[in-house]
Amino acid sequence: MTAYFLPVALIVVSNIIYQIAAKSVPSTLNPFASMIITYAVGTVVSVMLYFLFNKGGNLLQEYQHLNWAPFVLGIIVVGLEVGFIYAYKAGWPVSTLSIVQSAFLAVALIVVGCLLYSEAITWNKIVGIVFCVIGLVCINQ
Repeated sequence: MTAYFLPVALIVVSNIIYQIAAKSVPSTLNPFASMIITYAVGTVVSVMLYFLFNKGGNLLQEYQHLNWAPFVLGIIVVGLEVGFIYAYKAGWPVSTLSIVQSAFLAVALIVVGCLLYSEAITWNKIVGIVFCVIGLVCINQ
């Protein structure tokens, strides 16, 4: 049970801190300059955690298993980070930006799940989409 919920808790706590940090990036700092520091720190932390959790690990051996995904993630994650920073610079409140983007994302991922992974679109998912749309209408009033 812990292995099931612990990653979700990590995501939620990390996302809360992420949103606070993204909103706190100085408005005078270019978002891409901010990303250079962000990813330099992320690289150092990732290397440290890799060796902490993989005693005697070999990064070169790990990289033999690479495919396209980490490269695309590297590009896309910059879009995510910079998108949030620009949205906060444009005046989005921290209390609504994440909710709005999550609602759109949830609906889009239902379609992606169906088209790319043959996941069923159930009545529960349709009701969820309706609630997302209702939520978006309510939050933007």
